[in-house]
Amino acid sequence: MTQLHPNPVDVSVVIPAKDEAGTIAPLVAEIVVALGMRPDLSFEILFIDDGSTDGTWEEIEKVAVEEPRVRGMKFRNNFGKAAALAAGLDESRGRIIITMDADMQDDPNELPRLLAQMESGYDLVTGYKEKRQDPLGKRLPSKLFNRATGIVTGLKLNDHNSGLRVGTREVYDVVPLYGELHRYVPALAHANGFRVTELPVNHRPRTYGKSKYGLERYVRGALDLLTVVSITRYGRRPSHLLGGLGMLFGFAGSVILFYLLGVWIFTSDAIGTRPLLQLGILLDILAVQLIGMGLLAELILHRTDRKFDTSVPVTRRVNMGVLDAEPSVVRIPIG
Repeated sequence: MTQLHPNPVDVSVVIPAKDEAGTIAPLVAEIVVALGMRPDLSFEILFIDDGSTDGTWEEIEKVAVEEPRVRGMKFRNNFGKAAALAAGLDESRGRIIITMDADMQDDPNELPRLLAQMESGYDLVTGYKEKRQDPLGKRLPSKLFNRATGIVTGLKLNDHNSGLRVGTREVYDVVPLYGELHRYVPALAHANGFRVTELPVNHRPRTYGKSKYGLERYVRGALDLLTVVSITRYGRRPSHLLGGLGMLFGFAGSVILFYLLGVWIFTSDAIGTRPLLQLGILLDILAVQLIGMGLLAELILHRTDRKFDTSVPVTRRVNMGVLDAEPSVVRIPIG
């Protein structure tokens, strides 16, 4: 994400929204009041409508007319929170990035505190929901998720998945946003050497709309945690991961084959029909394949640019330089 905009601002508030028509106007009003407590900082509020069907985009357009610091873009379909965040970050103009949810459970009055904490010497500050206003069915899985993420990544936070974050643009220049990796931004930032901390913040019960998440969210989160481990520990040395697994399987296969060789030499027992022989051969074949894949990954890593683009169609824009533009494409840096 490279700063290309001719009119930069100090702070960009990036807000993905999906079917949140009732929250847009009151949320903007609260953000304007909260950031008005920092008259030294100019700001913009950037909404990304992730394929809403309830009039969310019409509300964004209406608010943007009344408040010129509000900007927005609308996706043709629902592409997910990570894609919305990536598109918003790519279009944002601020040197400081604030991300928050559109459901008004994040309290904008906490923004001055988070900004002050970041300016005290941190690159990324997340808001920790000390008294989370969600049902038990969401709180318990979240606790397990946060505990597991802290153990695996080495970053101990009470709430890795908080959508309320304040950070420098440099963090998002480095941290990849695709799939569901938006929930691991603090862990990825920490792995890249950025200073990360959290503050307890007020969390409000949902009064508009309904939650977009179910139990499948945690299944996807577990899979993405494996991606985070791969990125942070082996992203620059894939042969260590694949080659290490290959060596492990190869050792197990060789032990099996040497054992069967001893049986064949020193006994009269036949080994040709033993399933153990097939297992040993398969393990050695797998070992060769994994080691070869690791070497190929190293060649690809050192010969190609590790960043690539994907496209998300945007059907509407407001205060983005072109009003009610024809369908266009936002280029989103991935990886």
